[in-house]
Amino acid sequence: MPTLVMKFGGTSVANLDRIRRAAKRVGVEVAKGYDVIVIVSAMSGKTNELVGWVNETSPLFDAREYDAVVSSGENVTAGLMALTLQEMQIPARSWQGWQVPLLTTSAHGQARIEDIPTENINAKFGEGMKVAVVAGFQGLSPEGRITTLGRGGSDTTAVAFAAAFDAERCDIYTDVDGIYTTDPRICQKARKLDRIAFEEMLELASLGAKVLQTRSVEMAMRYKVKLRVLSSFEEQSDEAGTLVCDEDEIMESNVVAGVAYSRDEAQMTLLSVADRPGIAALIFGKLSDAGVNVDMIVQDISEDGRTNMTFSLPTDQVQRADIAMKEIRGNELNFDKLIVDSDVAKVSVVGIGMRSQSGVAAKMFKILSDEGVNIKVITTSEIKISVLVDRKYMELAVQALHDAFELEKAA
Repeated sequence: MPTLVMKFGGTSVANLDRIRRAAKRVGVEVAKGYDVIVIVSAMSGKTNELVGWVNETSPLFDAREYDAVVSSGENVTAGLMALTLQEMQIPARSWQGWQVPLLTTSAHGQARIEDIPTENINAKFGEGMKVAVVAGFQGLSPEGRITTLGRGGSDTTAVAFAAAFDAERCDIYTDVDGIYTTDPRICQKARKLDRIAFEEMLELASLGAKVLQTRSVEMAMRYKVKLRVLSSFEEQSDEAGTLVCDEDEIMESNVVAGVAYSRDEAQMTLLSVADRPGIAALIFGKLSDAGVNVDMIVQDISEDGRTNMTFSLPTDQVQRADIAMKEIRGNELNFDKLIVDSDVAKVSVVGIGMRSQSGVAAKMFKILSDEGVNIKVITTSEIKISVLVDRKYMELAVQALHDAFELEKAA
């Protein structure tokens, strides 16, 4: 039988009624002749509750026990989904990560998937099981301990299973009905895309779009897994949602596919840094060691052997970065002043059409200039242009760019 992977996020399984609704969708696919692997998240809010309990019990917690606690939410959902399917006369079994087994690294809280043997689940399919309900987000370390994959890890679990079982498709059910050209809450003209290329989705996910987790898109692109994002709350059809696929499967696309934003950004500048070989390596090596995720980087032209170094980072990592820079100030690194601006946002335009179309950057900068939006930092890639702006202008910038590139219109 062909295999289909269906993943249901926390809002889609938030209570028993929603689990029943999700189970009916699974039943429709079983009736079409699929063997179905269902990946479930914990019920909405449950993981946060479990994390809170761990922090309250042990602020300096053992990461192994943290994983044992926070992974339990998915176990509950998997068992309830299997029971619901059984009540519908559909042969189903729940599987925890260690039972598959989903093999991971030993990095508790942020483990990476290393292998998913298919023998156990395929054997049960051969015996008549129609649905394997797998607890997402969790796996098994080489030491035999439960691990978790980090926030959004159920998306990654689903894509990994689709790749391992050579599934026809991986359907991600969530509380939105697809991928939009930008956030509909900010821009009323935002349009749902029928298809989007892996590379575009990866950029949008990494730049702030919250619909899919970045690691899941990376994995889907690597293993050519067709992803479909759709709502668990709306009527379905074969054309529902948004298909994330190879660029070759998209006949025609706009130059710009979408506008993304990230609200919680900060800008840090080191003034008058000695301009000599090894300085950048020293600065960003220290930031890396401190667990700071640096994004945009700009170095000014050197004058009298001194330069300014500016970079962006998440606002919740500013304190760590500040401490790291002060630790090496003096003998290792000499600079006059450290300036932090925690009131900025990142706005980006993304599109594979930018590879063959010139003038996108000029148009973007002109639009922002006309709206009185000052650009602080710019970075580009083959299919992306990102700018750092004052946070108060973020929504204006997103709306203006969406209008100027006419993203409300299909290609």
